[in-house]
Amino acid sequence: MTQAPVRVRNRGLLARWAFVFQTCNPPPGEVDIVSRWLVLSRACVFPMTITSGLVAGLLAVRETGFHAGWFALAAGGLVAAHAANNLMNDLFDLDAALDTKSYPRSLYAPHPVLSGMISRRRLAVAAVVVNLSSLAILVTLAAVRGWPIVAFALGGFFISAGYTMPPVRLKKRGLGEPGVFVVWGPLMVGGTYYAAAGAIPWEIWAASVPYGLLATAVLMGKHIDKMPWDAEAGIGTLPVHIGERAARVATLGLMVGFYVSVAALVAVRALPLPSLLAFVGITRLVPVWKGYRRPKPDEPPKGYPVWPLWFVSLAFVHTRRAGALFVAGLAIGAVLR
Repeated sequence: MTQAPVRVRNRGLLARWAFVFQTCNPPPGEVDIVSRWLVLSRACVFPMTITSGLVAGLLAVRETGFHAGWFALAAGGLVAAHAANNLMNDLFDLDAALDTKSYPRSLYAPHPVLSGMISRRRLAVAAVVVNLSSLAILVTLAAVRGWPIVAFALGGFFISAGYTMPPVRLKKRGLGEPGVFVVWGPLMVGGTYYAAAGAIPWEIWAASVPYGLLATAVLMGKHIDKMPWDAEAGIGTLPVHIGERAARVATLGLMVGFYVSVAALVAVRALPLPSLLAFVGITRLVPVWKGYRRPKPDEPPKGYPVWPLWFVSLAFVHTRRAGALFVAGLAIGAVLR
């Protein structure tokens, strides 16, 4: 199970932007300004953040205090924060001499600075501007919903920035993977729900677990792919600590945990019954499971866009399918409620 080769059938802008979202790489030929910034901000991974926001919104939409405008603002803030985090990670890893032309970050997609797409100074300015936009959203929502919004935002910022920022460097200490679970699960889902509804019952904390597991599986896959480079550089990601075989088994456990947690939460009525539509994602898990039970191939398939990454692609295609089905089930549940 691999990502199919992606081709641009025409030179239209939408086709170019779609190419970036599917491959993390700039489209062939001339690169327009939107495609350029989609690459620089690594917009190809934004769907995971959008899914967390949708999970929160669909759980909140029928609540008495739901406000569509505050939900939309909070969801936009999630994407802005994710973009800022990606820009900062590239800056911090560049300054720490971790990102080089031979490190996977520069191999599967252009590194913003090392590829010459942008100067370090302009990248830093962009990170500041995007962070300021996130701050403006935070101030607005905090004025409406109160201090819990600040707590959610600061928790997410600390984990996201501390992922690569010295001296914290959660990634180096094997804490990046748990951090991703906390951010894409309780903080994103819980924080967006609170912004939309003005309260957060226990069911929402529990309901944030399934998609947090899927997001963590994606990062585990990426860190498995980068193990040879990370181990040599002294970057102690969780796969480096436990070894590739155990890491692959753990990643499969996270994927299975998604389905187990959805079923359990439906059983205790923390999720609506139509959430079980997510189980159709098992049709995508089966080939992904087979891929995780085999070593990474020595050569990429023809037209494969993000080599030397491999296991992260398998995890991502499963997360994309299972997450979309989960959202669809929540949408049906919101309509039927």
